[in-house]
Formats: sequence, structure tokens, C-alpha cells
Amino acid sequence: MLNKLVASLLIGLAMLVPAAFAQVTVNISEGVLKPTPIAVPTFQASSGADPQMAAEISEVVRNDLVSTGLFTITPESAHIQRDLSLNNQPRFADWKIIQTDALVVGQVDMVEVEGVQFIRASVRLWDVYGEEVMRLEGQAGRRFTAKPEDWRRIAHKIADTIYSRLTGEDPYFDTRIVYIAETGPKDARVKRLAIMDSDGANVKYLTSGTFQVLTPRFSPSNQQITYMSFENNRPRVYLFDIQNGRQEVLGDFENMTFAPRFSRDGDSVLLTQAIAGNSDVYIRNLVTQRTRRLTDHPAIDTSPSMSPDGEQIVFNSDRGGSPQLYIMNTDGSPLTCPSGGRDTACRITFGSGSYSTPVWSPRGDLIAFTKQSRGRFHIGVIGIDGKGERILTESYLDEGPEWSPNGRVITFFREQAPGAGPKLWSVDLTGKNLRRIPTPTDASDPAWSPLLN
Repeated sequence: MLNKLVASLLIGLAMLVPAAFAQVTVNISEGVLKPTPIAVPTFQASSGADPQMAAEISEVVRNDLVSTGLFTITPESAHIQRDLSLNNQPRFADWKIIQTDALVVGQVDMVEVEGVQFIRASVRLWDVYGEEVMRLEGQAGRRFTAKPEDWRRIAHKIADTIYSRLTGEDPYFDTRIVYIAETGPKDARVKRLAIMDSDGANVKYLTSGTFQVLTPRFSPSNQQITYMSFENNRPRVYLFDIQNGRQEVLGDFENMTFAPRFSRDGDSVLLTQAIAGNSDVYIRNLVTQRTRRLTDHPAIDTSPSMSPDGEQIVFNSDRGGSPQLYIMNTDGSPLTCPSGGRDTACRITFGSGSYSTPVWSPRGDLIAFTKQSRGRFHIGVIGIDGKGERILTESYLDEGPEWSPNGRVITFFREQAPGAGPKLWSVDLTGKNLRRIPTPTDASDPAWSPLLN
């Protein structure tokens, strides 16, 4: 069963509000037939703040909330009350008339700290039918301060706070996505490492495109990215430091290394090494610089991903005759398999088709995967016991799933037709909220960062 998948909107809790509003809930496991209406009037600008910036912050908040599929925004043209104030109670009757369940009131100021100018955004969330302010992280309201150039992060943090308060879910808007930006013809494709905000804004290119790069993955600290590069015509795993832009080869492997992914504590990198045509899974400790072999099988073992507690690893192997997903203990000890018996690696997929690119959910209860069946590609999830497989997407080519840090949304790349070029998409666990993530170029191999500090 999925943890935390049925979350009631806290504005609908019976202990806080009248019975009429207590019926408002969001069943995240089944999708939302009627998203909750919420109003986010354009934030006021005061103390020298730029009204345009206040308007843009408001718009990012709206877009973040709508992107979840759980909310609709009451259009400003329908608003009756226009004289909102951060510190005054709104006229609830005006918002009930236009059937708005929750109201966000915000204000943007300029403040000076030791001679440096900052923007400060203050917000309050009102329960319209309960006719009271909703506490945000134990407070009647929240304030967020940043340098003017970081105004989008303030907007994402506001949206995160509102989203978490109304759903009970962990946030995921104030994050980044690293991906491969693709340009040029298919026979001379340029693939660069790129990074952007979770909504596709603020794209930055981290590599020049001189060498092809693939499969970037974030470290838990947000400060490093590991990826595969063909620099000097030699496919190897690299580490990239986001702060200083420095990259280095991970270990002095004589053979091809690929499919890297950080361990959950960030101290090691899981990877695949190919020796004499055979691929196995290894783990490289970044502190001791020691490498340990995790699988030793004549089949192709690749694409490892670690469980949140670090105790187990899921990987892809064709040892059963076709590409399938297997789980093993990180220390290599035998484990009890879902199908019965004990082994050092247990198969968990038995459906028709082939499975690849497994990724363990941050919540620990699910594994996302790519599935190829009957000439089509799918993104799906399955329980760690091999039960409850669910297909979320289907297309000409859907591949490379990666989880949001709260384990509710999956990003992946899709080619809708031959030669169409890959684009980034996201889908939630219901499979009903499928959305395109905008990028200025073709894009593939996305990976979601943890929440930013």
C-alpha cells in the first residue's frame, strides 16, 4: 500500500471548520475529480518593492499549485473583495459567493540588512468556510527573504508551504532538475549537461557539448552531480561540483563505466562496469576511494538504485532471459525472495515485456521503471515485494523515470513519434496528471534534486 497517499486537505478537518467545509478532501491515490478552488490575488508591493516582481511571484505560486492537479485558481476577474490586507481578516462572504475554499494573501517589501537590499514576501493562508487563518508551520503567517535575483525561489517556497499545509504532503517546488540538453541533427547530436528550476525556468548549461554526456544524477547534498561522459572517446563516470564547476573522473577504472547514481548518504556512487563484454554493479566509496563489486554474474547487470535506508539495491538484469528488475542486500547477504526461497538477488517483475531503469522511491515503498511491451514504452511503478504493478504512461518512447523528493511525482523523457526529439514530462502517482516540463531545446535523462536549503 502506498504511504501517505490519502491526504485530507487540512482546511477540511472537522475539528477546525464547519461541517460544510469538512467534506473537502483530496484523495491523492485515485486522482482528483474536482480540484480544490483556491484564490491567490496578486501580492501587494510596499516599502519600495517592485509591483511587477510582486505580480510575478504571485503567478509562480499559482502555476506551482495548478501543476499538482489538486487545485484550481479562482480567476482575479471573479474576485469581489479588492482591498485585501495582510493583517486584516478578509470578508469571507465575498469569497464564499465565488466558491473559493482557501485564500492566499501576500505582500512583498524591500528590506535592508547591513547595507544590502533584500526582498521579503509575507503570506497568510485563510480557510474561507472555517473563517479563520490557517497556521503555517506553527505560525499565523510566514515570511521569506532573499536577494532580488532569487525571487523565484521565494515563490516556490511559498507554494511549497501552502501545498504542504493543504495536503499533508512533503513539498517539492523549491528544487532543481538536471538533464541532458540535446541539439543538432541525429547523426551529429550535441548533448550538454543542463540544470533548471523544477518548473523549467533559469536554464543553465554546465558543459560545453564538446563531449557527449548521459544519465546525470544529483547527490543528496545538492552540491554534486554524477554522470557518464565520452570525453576523450572513453565512456567513464564523472563527478561535477555545482559550486565551482569542476569535474573529475570517478576512479581509475580501466574499463567502461556507466549508469551512476549516488548512495543515499552521498558518500558512495553506485555504477556499472563492463569487463570483457559483461556488465556488473559496483559501489565506489568517495571517502576511502575503494570499490566493491556487488554483482558477479555472466548476465548483464546494470542501473542500480539504493533504497532510502541504504540496506538494499534494485537493479536491472537479463539473468532470467529478458531484462527484469531484481533486489539485493547492499552487503551481498542472502534475502528472502517474494516468490519464495532465499537468494543473493530476488526477481520482482514477472509481467510481459522487458523492464529497465529502476529507481527506488524516496518514500521507500515503490520502484519506478521503464517497461517495453508490444512495441510501446511505459513508465510504471511496482511495490518492492513485486506486487501492485501500475502503468502510468504509454507512448512511442517513454524512458528514464526519476522521483520528485516527496515521492509523489515522476519526471521522465518522451519521444512522441520517430524523429520527434525527446522532451521532458512529469506524471503523478495517479497517472492522471501528465504534464510537459518546458525546455528551450530537446531534453532527456532528467533527475530531480532534493529540496534546496
